[in-house]
Amino acid sequence: MLTVLSVTEAAEKILHSTDARPVAESVGLDGAVGRVLAAPLTITADLPPFPRSSMDGYAVAARDTYGAAESLPALLTVAGEVPMGGVPPAALAPGQAMRIATGGMLPEGSDAVVMVEHTEILDAMTVAVGRPVAPGENIVARGEDLRAGQTVLPAGHRLRARDLAVLAALGLVRVAVTRRPRVAIISTGDELVPPEQDPAPGQIRDVNTALLTALVQQAGGEAVPLGIVPDREEAFFAVLRRTAGCDCVILSGGSSAGARDLTAAVIDRFGRPGVLFHGVSMRPGKPFIFGVADTVPYFGLSGNPTSALVGFIVLVRPLLWKLSGSTERQLFIPVRVERSLPSAGGREDYYRAQVFEQEGELWARPLPGQAGLLSTMLHGNALLRIQEHCEGVEAGEKAAVLLL
Repeated sequence: MLTVLSVTEAAEKILHSTDARPVAESVGLDGAVGRVLAAPLTITADLPPFPRSSMDGYAVAARDTYGAAESLPALLTVAGEVPMGGVPPAALAPGQAMRIATGGMLPEGSDAVVMVEHTEILDAMTVAVGRPVAPGENIVARGEDLRAGQTVLPAGHRLRARDLAVLAALGLVRVAVTRRPRVAIISTGDELVPPEQDPAPGQIRDVNTALLTALVQQAGGEAVPLGIVPDREEAFFAVLRRTAGCDCVILSGGSSAGARDLTAAVIDRFGRPGVLFHGVSMRPGKPFIFGVADTVPYFGLSGNPTSALVGFIVLVRPLLWKLSGSTERQLFIPVRVERSLPSAGGREDYYRAQVFEQEGELWARPLPGQAGLLSTMLHGNALLRIQEHCEGVEAGEKAAVLLL
Protein backbone atom coordinates (compact mmCIF):
# COMPACT_ATOMS: atom_id res chain seq x y z
CA MET A 1 0.00 0.00 0.00
CA LEU A 2 1.19 3.50 -0.78
CA THR A 3 1.57 5.93 2.12
CA VAL A 4 -0.04 8.91 0.43
CA LEU A 5 0.67 12.51 1.47
CA SER A 6 -1.05 15.67 0.32
CA VAL A 7 0.91 17.87 -2.10
CA THR A 8 1.47 20.43 0.67
CA GLU A 9 2.72 17.77 3.11
CA ALA A 10 5.00 16.25 0.47
CA ALA A 11 6.46 19.63 -0.52
CA GLU A 12 7.20 20.54 3.10
CA LYS A 13 8.80 17.18 3.84
CA ILE A 14 11.01 17.46 0.75
CA LEU A 15 12.18 21.00 1.53
CA HIS A 16 12.87 20.16 5.18
CA SER A 17 14.75 16.98 4.33
CA THR A 18 18.06 18.64 3.60
CA ASP A 19 20.05 21.51 5.08
CA ALA A 20 21.16 23.18 1.87
CA ARG A 21 24.43 25.05 2.14
CA PRO A 22 25.18 26.36 -1.35
CA VAL A 23 28.85 26.75 -2.22
CA ALA A 24 30.02 29.96 -3.89
CA GLU A 25 32.21 30.14 -6.97
CA SER A 26 33.33 32.91 -9.30
CA VAL A 27 32.29 33.07 -12.95
CA GLY A 28 32.85 35.52 -15.80
CA LEU A 29 30.06 37.55 -17.35
CA ASP A 30 29.87 35.19 -20.32
CA GLY A 31 28.83 32.36 -18.00
CA ALA A 32 26.78 34.30 -15.44
CA VAL A 33 23.30 34.41 -17.00
CA GLY A 34 20.94 32.05 -15.21
CA ARG A 35 23.28 31.67 -12.23
CA VAL A 36 22.25 32.50 -8.66
CA LEU A 37 23.97 35.33 -6.77
CA ALA A 38 25.91 34.08 -3.76
CA ALA A 39 25.92 37.53 -2.15
CA PRO A 40 23.97 40.77 -2.56
CA LEU A 41 25.03 42.95 -5.48
CA THR A 42 26.05 46.34 -4.09
CA ILE A 43 26.83 49.23 -6.38
CA THR A 44 30.49 50.23 -6.08
CA ALA A 45 30.35 53.55 -7.98
CA ASP A 46 27.80 56.11 -9.09
CA LEU A 47 26.10 55.41 -12.40
CA PRO A 48 26.55 57.43 -14.45
CA PRO A 49 29.86 58.55 -12.93
CA PHE A 50 29.44 62.08 -14.32
CA PRO A 51 26.49 64.23 -15.48
CA ARG A 52 25.64 63.37 -19.09
CA SER A 53 23.55 64.79 -21.88
CA SER A 54 20.53 62.74 -22.94
CA MET A 55 20.12 64.71 -26.18
CA ASP A 56 22.14 66.19 -29.02
CA GLY A 57 22.22 69.94 -28.56
CA TYR A 58 23.89 72.61 -26.45
CA ALA A 59 24.89 72.51 -22.78
CA VAL A 60 23.72 75.71 -21.10
CA ALA A 61 22.98 77.31 -17.77
CA ALA A 62 19.18 77.13 -17.69
CA ARG A 63 18.87 80.70 -16.34
CA ASP A 64 20.42 82.00 -19.57
CA THR A 65 17.41 80.67 -21.56
CA TYR A 66 14.58 82.02 -19.40
CA GLY A 67 12.12 84.01 -21.50
CA ALA A 68 13.46 82.67 -24.79
CA ALA A 69 10.95 82.21 -27.63
CA GLU A 70 11.11 81.64 -31.37
CA SER A 71 10.16 85.26 -31.92
CA LEU A 72 12.70 86.49 -29.37
CA PRO A 73 15.44 83.87 -28.94
CA ALA A 74 18.18 83.94 -26.35
CA LEU A 75 21.54 84.59 -28.02
CA LEU A 76 24.43 82.62 -26.50
CA THR A 77 28.14 82.51 -27.30
CA VAL A 78 29.40 79.10 -28.46
CA ALA A 79 32.35 78.22 -26.22
CA GLY A 80 33.40 75.05 -28.03
CA GLU A 81 32.33 71.42 -28.22
CA VAL A 82 32.41 68.51 -25.78
CA PRO A 83 34.40 65.66 -27.37
CA MET A 84 32.71 62.24 -27.14
CA GLY A 85 34.61 60.12 -24.67
CA GLY A 86 36.50 63.14 -23.38
CA VAL A 87 36.16 66.01 -20.93
CA PRO A 88 34.78 69.46 -21.82
CA PRO A 89 37.51 71.91 -22.93
CA ALA A 90 36.47 74.50 -20.34
CA ALA A 91 33.83 75.55 -17.87
CA LEU A 92 30.89 77.62 -19.11
CA ALA A 93 30.77 81.30 -18.28
CA PRO A 94 27.41 83.13 -18.04
CA GLY A 95 25.89 83.64 -21.48
CA GLN A 96 27.81 80.76 -23.05
CA ALA A 97 26.74 77.41 -24.59
CA MET A 98 28.75 74.37 -25.64
CA ARG A 99 27.91 71.84 -28.36
CA ILE A 100 27.29 68.39 -26.93
CA ALA A 101 26.18 64.98 -28.23
CA THR A 102 24.03 62.40 -26.48
CA GLY A 103 26.12 60.82 -23.71
CA GLY A 104 28.60 63.67 -23.56
CA MET A 105 29.93 64.96 -20.22
CA LEU A 106 28.34 68.23 -19.12
CA PRO A 107 30.81 71.11 -18.67
CA GLU A 108 31.05 72.80 -15.31
CA GLY A 109 28.70 75.77 -15.14
CA SER A 110 25.93 74.06 -17.15
CA ASP A 111 22.81 72.43 -15.70
CA ALA A 112 20.67 71.66 -18.77
CA VAL A 113 20.81 70.85 -22.48
CA VAL A 114 18.83 72.58 -25.19
CA MET A 115 17.80 70.15 -27.94
CA VAL A 116 19.41 70.95 -31.27
CA GLU A 117 15.92 71.23 -32.82
CA HIS A 118 15.29 74.32 -30.69
CA THR A 119 18.43 76.14 -31.76
CA GLU A 120 19.67 78.02 -34.81
CA ILE A 121 23.31 78.73 -35.63
CA LEU A 122 23.69 82.41 -36.44
CA ASP A 123 27.45 82.41 -37.00
CA ALA A 124 30.54 80.52 -35.89
CA MET A 125 30.32 82.00 -32.40
CA THR A 126 26.60 82.51 -31.80
CA VAL A 127 23.61 80.20 -31.33
CA ALA A 128 19.98 81.30 -30.99
CA VAL A 129 17.90 79.35 -28.43
CA GLY A 130 14.19 79.36 -29.33
CA ARG A 131 12.74 77.93 -26.09
CA PRO A 132 13.69 77.94 -22.42
CA VAL A 133 14.88 74.87 -20.50
CA ALA A 134 14.63 74.11 -16.80
CA PRO A 135 17.56 73.01 -14.62
CA GLY A 136 18.11 69.28 -15.12
CA GLU A 137 16.27 69.14 -18.45
CA ASN A 138 17.72 66.70 -21.01
CA ILE A 139 20.50 65.55 -18.73
CA VAL A 140 21.22 62.52 -16.55
CA ALA A 141 22.75 63.58 -13.24
CA ARG A 142 25.67 61.78 -11.66
CA GLY A 143 24.30 58.78 -9.72
CA GLU A 144 20.78 59.32 -11.06
CA ASP A 145 20.70 55.74 -12.35
CA LEU A 146 22.38 53.97 -9.42
CA ARG A 147 24.15 55.28 -6.31
CA ALA A 148 27.36 53.92 -4.84
CA GLY A 149 26.56 51.77 -1.80
CA GLN A 150 23.07 50.88 -3.03
CA THR A 151 22.14 47.18 -2.95
CA VAL A 152 20.21 46.43 -6.13
CA LEU A 153 20.03 42.62 -6.24
CA PRO A 154 19.75 40.28 -3.24
CA ALA A 155 21.60 37.04 -2.64
CA GLY A 156 19.59 34.20 -4.18
CA HIS A 157 18.60 36.24 -7.25
CA ARG A 158 18.90 34.42 -10.56
CA LEU A 159 20.85 36.65 -12.95
CA ARG A 160 19.07 37.80 -16.11
CA ALA A 161 20.60 39.23 -19.27
CA ARG A 162 19.65 42.76 -18.19
CA ASP A 163 21.40 42.28 -14.83
CA LEU A 164 24.66 41.63 -16.67
CA ALA A 165 24.43 45.10 -18.19
CA VAL A 166 24.76 46.56 -14.69
CA LEU A 167 27.71 44.30 -13.88
CA ALA A 168 29.45 45.36 -17.08
CA ALA A 169 28.77 49.05 -16.39
CA LEU A 170 30.42 48.66 -12.98
CA GLY A 171 33.41 46.84 -14.44
CA LEU A 172 32.54 43.65 -12.55
CA VAL A 173 33.83 41.11 -15.04
CA ARG A 174 33.49 38.28 -12.51
CA VAL A 175 30.69 37.64 -10.04
CA ALA A 176 30.19 35.32 -7.05
CA VAL A 177 27.44 32.79 -7.74
CA THR A 178 26.38 29.52 -6.13
CA ARG A 179 27.51 26.23 -7.57
CA ARG A 180 24.84 24.52 -9.66
CA PRO A 181 23.40 21.43 -7.95
CA ARG A 182 24.49 18.28 -9.82
CA VAL A 183 21.49 16.08 -10.52
CA ALA A 184 21.84 12.45 -11.62
CA ILE A 185 19.10 11.30 -14.00
CA ILE A 186 18.32 7.60 -14.45
CA SER A 187 15.58 6.04 -16.59
CA THR A 188 14.46 2.55 -15.62
CA GLY A 189 12.63 -0.21 -17.48
CA ASP A 190 13.30 -3.26 -19.66
CA GLU A 191 11.05 -1.77 -22.34
CA LEU A 192 13.24 1.31 -22.90
CA VAL A 193 15.76 1.89 -25.67
CA PRO A 194 17.84 5.01 -26.38
CA PRO A 195 16.21 7.63 -28.66
CA GLU A 196 18.66 6.91 -31.49
CA GLN A 197 17.67 3.23 -31.58
CA ASP A 198 14.69 1.79 -33.47
CA PRO A 199 12.46 0.09 -30.87
CA ALA A 200 11.43 -3.54 -31.39
CA PRO A 201 7.81 -4.58 -30.84
CA GLY A 202 6.93 -3.90 -27.19
CA GLN A 203 9.76 -1.41 -26.74
CA ILE A 204 9.63 2.40 -26.56
CA ARG A 205 12.23 5.12 -26.77
CA ASP A 206 13.45 6.69 -23.55
CA VAL A 207 11.78 10.10 -23.37
CA ASN A 208 12.34 11.00 -19.74
CA THR A 209 16.12 11.37 -19.85
CA ALA A 210 15.82 14.20 -22.39
CA LEU A 211 12.81 15.71 -20.61
CA LEU A 212 14.31 15.66 -17.13
CA THR A 213 17.73 16.81 -18.32
CA ALA A 214 16.15 19.91 -19.85
CA LEU A 215 13.95 20.54 -16.78
CA VAL A 216 16.97 20.31 -14.47
CA GLN A 217 18.89 22.77 -16.65
CA GLN A 218 15.94 25.18 -16.73
CA ALA A 219 15.78 25.00 -12.93
CA GLY A 220 19.44 26.03 -12.73
CA GLY A 221 20.94 22.60 -12.10
CA GLU A 222 23.66 20.62 -13.84
CA ALA A 223 22.18 17.42 -15.27
CA VAL A 224 24.19 14.18 -15.13
CA PRO A 225 22.34 11.66 -17.37
CA LEU A 226 23.31 8.08 -16.50
CA GLY A 227 21.27 6.26 -19.12
CA ILE A 228 18.81 3.37 -18.93
CA VAL A 229 18.78 0.74 -16.18
CA PRO A 230 16.98 -2.61 -16.59
CA ASP A 231 14.45 -3.80 -13.99
CA ARG A 232 16.97 -5.68 -11.83
CA GLU A 233 17.96 -4.67 -8.35
CA GLU A 234 21.70 -5.23 -8.79
CA ALA A 235 21.68 -3.12 -11.97
CA PHE A 236 19.91 -0.37 -10.02
CA PHE A 237 22.42 -0.58 -7.22
CA ALA A 238 25.38 -0.50 -9.60
CA VAL A 239 24.23 2.68 -11.35
CA LEU A 240 23.52 4.42 -8.05
CA ARG A 241 27.19 3.96 -7.15
CA ARG A 242 27.94 6.18 -10.16
CA THR A 243 25.99 9.07 -8.59
CA ALA A 244 28.81 9.86 -6.14
CA GLY A 245 29.35 13.62 -6.07
CA CYS A 246 25.79 14.42 -7.12
CA ASP A 247 23.56 16.60 -4.94
CA CYS A 248 20.33 14.91 -5.97
CA VAL A 249 19.21 11.77 -7.84
CA ILE A 250 16.10 11.40 -10.02
CA LEU A 251 14.88 8.00 -11.18
CA SER A 252 11.93 7.67 -13.52
CA GLY A 253 9.92 4.51 -13.94
CA GLY A 254 9.53 1.65 -11.48
CA SER A 255 7.62 3.84 -9.01
CA SER A 256 4.18 2.18 -9.09
CA ALA A 257 3.22 -0.26 -6.35
CA GLY A 258 3.63 -3.35 -8.52
CA ALA A 259 5.62 -6.55 -8.33
CA ARG A 260 8.52 -4.99 -10.26
CA ASP A 261 8.73 -1.92 -8.07
CA LEU A 262 12.42 -1.73 -7.26
CA THR A 263 12.98 2.02 -6.84
CA ALA A 264 11.84 2.24 -3.23
CA ALA A 265 13.70 -0.94 -2.24
CA VAL A 266 16.96 0.24 -3.81
CA ILE A 267 16.76 3.69 -2.16
CA ASP A 268 16.21 1.99 1.22
CA ARG A 269 19.18 -0.27 0.59
CA PHE A 270 21.47 2.51 -0.58
CA GLY A 271 21.46 4.59 2.60
CA ARG A 272 19.60 5.92 5.61
CA PRO A 273 16.98 7.07 6.44
CA GLY A 274 15.77 5.74 3.06
CA VAL A 275 12.28 6.27 1.64
CA LEU A 276 10.35 8.98 3.51
CA PHE A 277 7.10 8.64 1.59
CA HIS A 278 5.68 6.76 -1.39
CA GLY A 279 2.64 8.38 -2.97
CA VAL A 280 1.19 11.89 -3.24
CA SER A 281 -2.51 12.71 -3.57
CA MET A 282 -2.15 14.34 -6.97
CA ARG A 283 -3.04 13.51 -10.56
CA PRO A 284 -1.04 12.83 -12.59
CA GLY A 285 1.98 11.68 -10.59
CA LYS A 286 0.48 9.86 -7.59
CA PRO A 287 3.12 7.07 -7.44
CA PHE A 288 5.81 9.56 -6.36
CA ILE A 289 8.73 8.37 -4.22
CA PHE A 290 10.96 10.55 -2.08
CA GLY A 291 13.81 9.46 0.14
CA VAL A 292 17.16 10.50 1.51
CA ALA A 293 20.25 8.28 1.52
CA ASP A 294 23.19 9.65 3.48
CA THR A 295 22.03 13.31 3.08
CA VAL A 296 21.40 13.01 -0.70
CA PRO A 297 17.73 13.41 -1.77
CA TYR A 298 16.30 10.76 -4.12
CA PHE A 299 13.19 11.10 -6.27
CA GLY A 300 11.30 8.30 -7.95
CA LEU A 301 9.03 9.68 -10.68
CA SER A 302 6.51 7.92 -12.85
CA GLY A 303 7.78 6.59 -16.16
CA ASN A 304 4.88 8.39 -17.85
CA PRO A 305 6.46 11.59 -19.27
CA THR A 306 3.49 13.80 -18.44
CA SER A 307 3.39 12.49 -14.87
CA ALA A 308 7.15 12.96 -14.60
CA LEU A 309 6.80 16.55 -15.84
CA VAL A 310 4.10 17.38 -13.29
CA GLY A 311 5.98 15.68 -10.45
CA PHE A 312 9.16 17.56 -11.32
CA ILE A 313 7.53 20.99 -11.63
CA VAL A 314 5.41 20.66 -8.49
CA LEU A 315 7.77 18.85 -6.11
CA VAL A 316 11.34 18.50 -7.47
CA ARG A 317 12.02 21.97 -8.84
CA PRO A 318 11.54 23.80 -5.49
CA LEU A 319 14.21 21.61 -3.90
CA LEU A 320 16.67 22.35 -6.73
CA TRP A 321 16.03 26.07 -6.17
CA LYS A 322 16.82 25.57 -2.48
CA LEU A 323 19.98 23.57 -3.21
CA SER A 324 21.22 26.40 -5.46
CA GLY A 325 20.41 29.09 -2.88
CA SER A 326 17.76 30.64 -5.13
CA THR A 327 14.92 32.65 -3.61
CA GLU A 328 12.54 31.59 -6.42
CA ARG A 329 9.12 30.27 -5.41
CA GLN A 330 6.22 28.65 -7.24
CA LEU A 331 4.05 31.38 -8.77
CA PHE A 332 0.40 30.55 -9.38
CA ILE A 333 -1.58 32.99 -11.53
CA PRO A 334 -5.39 33.36 -11.39
CA VAL A 335 -7.22 32.63 -14.66
CA ARG A 336 -10.73 31.85 -15.83
CA VAL A 337 -11.36 28.30 -17.01
CA GLU A 338 -12.79 27.92 -20.51
CA ARG A 339 -14.71 24.71 -19.80
CA SER A 340 -15.89 22.77 -16.75
CA LEU A 341 -13.46 20.30 -15.21
CA PRO A 342 -14.18 17.48 -12.75
CA SER A 343 -11.98 16.59 -9.81
CA ALA A 344 -12.18 13.96 -7.12
CA GLY A 345 -12.20 15.40 -3.61
CA GLY A 346 -9.09 14.68 -1.57
CA ARG A 347 -6.54 15.01 -4.35
CA GLU A 348 -4.91 17.84 -6.28
CA ASP A 349 -5.45 17.71 -10.05
CA TYR A 350 -3.11 19.26 -12.59
CA TYR A 351 -4.51 19.68 -16.11
CA ARG A 352 -2.27 20.64 -19.02
CA ALA A 353 -3.66 23.87 -20.42
CA GLN A 354 -3.14 26.71 -22.84
CA VAL A 355 -3.27 30.13 -21.20
CA PHE A 356 -4.34 33.00 -23.44
CA GLU A 357 -5.60 36.56 -23.11
CA GLN A 358 -9.11 37.51 -24.13
CA GLU A 359 -10.60 40.98 -23.66
CA GLY A 360 -7.95 41.92 -21.12
CA GLU A 361 -8.39 38.79 -19.00
CA LEU A 362 -6.37 35.57 -18.76
CA TRP A 363 -8.15 32.32 -19.65
CA ALA A 364 -7.04 28.69 -19.51
CA ARG A 365 -8.11 26.15 -22.13
CA PRO A 366 -7.69 22.60 -20.74
CA LEU A 367 -6.18 20.21 -23.26
CA PRO A 368 -8.10 16.98 -23.83
CA GLY A 369 -6.36 13.61 -23.76
CA GLN A 370 -4.97 10.96 -21.46
CA ALA A 371 -2.05 11.73 -19.16
CA GLY A 372 0.34 9.72 -21.32
CA LEU A 373 -0.16 11.78 -24.48
CA LEU A 374 2.90 13.83 -25.39
CA SER A 375 0.76 16.24 -27.40
CA THR A 376 -0.70 17.69 -24.20
CA MET A 377 2.83 18.69 -23.13
CA LEU A 378 3.66 19.96 -26.60
CA HIS A 379 0.72 22.35 -26.88
CA GLY A 380 0.26 23.30 -23.23
CA ASN A 381 1.99 26.27 -21.63
CA ALA A 382 0.67 25.86 -18.08
CA LEU A 383 -0.50 23.46 -15.40
CA LEU A 384 -4.02 24.27 -14.22
CA ARG A 385 -4.47 23.31 -10.57
CA ILE A 386 -7.67 22.16 -8.91
CA GLN A 387 -6.98 22.01 -5.19
CA GLU A 388 -7.82 18.97 -3.11
CA HIS A 389 -10.80 20.52 -1.31
CA CYS A 390 -12.57 21.26 -4.63
CA GLU A 391 -14.68 18.84 -6.64
CA GLY A 392 -14.05 20.62 -9.92
CA VAL A 393 -14.57 24.02 -11.49
CA GLU A 394 -17.34 25.32 -13.73
CA ALA A 395 -16.73 27.07 -17.04
CA GLY A 396 -15.96 30.74 -16.41
CA GLU A 397 -14.92 30.20 -12.80
CA LYS A 398 -11.47 31.17 -11.55
CA ALA A 399 -8.66 28.75 -10.90
CA ALA A 400 -4.86 29.00 -10.64
CA VAL A 401 -2.20 28.03 -13.16
CA LEU A 402 1.53 27.47 -12.93
CA LEU A 403 3.11 28.74 -16.14
CA LEU A 404 5.59 26.39 -17.77
